[in-house]
Amino acid sequence: MELRQLKYFIKAAELLSFSEAARALNIAQSTLSQQVRQLEDELNIRLFDRQSNAISLTEAAVEILPFARRTLSEAESCVAKVNDLAAVAVGTLNIGVTYSFSPILTETLIEFTKKFPRVKLNIFYKPMAELMDMLINRSVDLVLAFRPSTRYAEIESHVLFQNHLAVIVSDGHPLADSPGISLAELSKWPLALPTRGLQARNALDDCFASKGIDLDIRIELNEVNILLEVVKHSSLVSVLAEATVYNQRGVKAVRLLHPDNEMEGCVHVLKSCYRKHSALELIGMLRESAAVRARVSNWLL
Repeated sequence: MELRQLKYFIKAAELLSFSEAARALNIAQSTLSQQVRQLEDELNIRLFDRQSNAISLTEAAVEILPFARRTLSEAESCVAKVNDLAAVAVGTLNIGVTYSFSPILTETLIEFTKKFPRVKLNIFYKPMAELMDMLINRSVDLVLAFRPSTRYAEIESHVLFQNHLAVIVSDGHPLADSPGISLAELSKWPLALPTRGLQARNALDDCFASKGIDLDIRIELNEVNILLEVVKHSSLVSVLAEATVYNQRGVKAVRLLHPDNEMEGCVHVLKSCYRKHSALELIGMLRESAAVRARVSNWLL
């Protein structure tokens, strides 16, 4: 049995198509089919039911798939560890970041690239759910996001800082100097909110659940930077994690007066998986960054 055969089997099982799996792996379909057939012969079992236009997993394949994934993951971790030890700060680091985390990360990225200029950074900005799927599939090495409401058995989350939902308004808005805003008061203003599915919106919807309060939502956006620009240049009000407006000019974050509006800023990694040296360095630098330390200090106060 070869690791290559397990890799081909896993990809075909995920896509339920030899042609799509071959395309994703950048190999000929005949090569993939042949390797899967050899694996079946060696195991003396059939892994796929083959129809003219589709394939499906056999009962044996369903049972074997988790072990195949674990074996391949451990092998890749071994290779990554050897390479990392041989060339400490050389290689590639894939980072998943939610839109709300972007201001917190910027300072650390600049410092990291100065310290480790030979490490290539691939940064993916996506909604949290997509990033968690990428982490599980090992498309990213770590994810920076607020703690999700859904628990992922394969993922462990380490808290970087405590944060909270905040009402975001322009500097000249009537609410800018308010010490805090209640849900009832918030409902009186026209809103520009992140779309459903983004973490801040999910948290806000949880706050309003069973309250029977209607909101005047004028705009929904899945791009936080554009959302902030809308707020800066209008009387519209938004609700985001307070960390989102770190170092942002022209807007003010006002505390949302609700007992369950806390959000934990976390770094998410796969359980029992080798950590790249570069990932550990980035996490350490992030913990010591002014952006994170400011969030920690504000929470302690």
